[in-house]
Amino acid sequence: MNQTVIITGASRGIGREIAIRFAEKNNNVVLNYLNSHCEINEVALELEQENLSFCLYRADVSNRFEVDKMVDYCIKKYGQVDVLVNNAGISEYELFTNISEDQWDKMMSVNLKGAFNCTQSVLKYMLPNKKGRIINISSIWGITGAACEVHYSVSKAGLIGMTKALAKELGPSNITVNCIAPGIIETDMIESLTKKEKESLRDQTVLGRFGTCGDIANCVMFLASDDSAYLTGQIISPNGGYLI
Repeated sequence: MNQTVIITGASRGIGREIAIRFAEKNNNVVLNYLNSHCEINEVALELEQENLSFCLYRADVSNRFEVDKMVDYCIKKYGQVDVLVNNAGISEYELFTNISEDQWDKMMSVNLKGAFNCTQSVLKYMLPNKKGRIINISSIWGITGAACEVHYSVSKAGLIGMTKALAKELGPSNITVNCIAPGIIETDMIESLTKKEKESLRDQTVLGRFGTCGDIANCVMFLASDDSAYLTGQIISPNGGYLI
């Protein structure tokens, strides 16, 4: 086996693709999920058929107790944790003036506090080993901001700030921290858009297409590899030229 990897929000979309990629490379993979029971079981069935090393763990990333239990389980099962992919997140389309305090708090709790909880928990084991890879999944909207998605944009911008600051703190311990800020990706997060809205976004993308989950997984695999050993504190945005 190469590495032991924890991937949050691994039941569908980008997280699912990342999980499959790591497993196919003969890594031990912990697939975190919360409510997507059917989806995570489909991923598990696919990995079982290929006789790959993985386990499922249900945990709310915004709950520190549940996160600590998940990381402890990973250590007991595999003996180490080498890579953390903070992918779990929620999105919501809402006018800023209509965002309730509960909506704001939930967005920050999952998207930002979740990454804080998971990162702090794995560092208990990464720091003594003087090695590790932390990869945060942000968004293009964390860079440029999106109207009617202010709370989402703020949470994703927070991940970018966390990436840069933490990279400086953890560098001396040989732990890298990097961030991927995807552009518009073909996932269920864009299913609510109208055909006209999708066409407009596609027209604004230089490469003339939306990204795929595979495009993002490629970046994650690179950042987790030895080829990226001299990269830390970086924000990589695979967005097809939507933002230049």
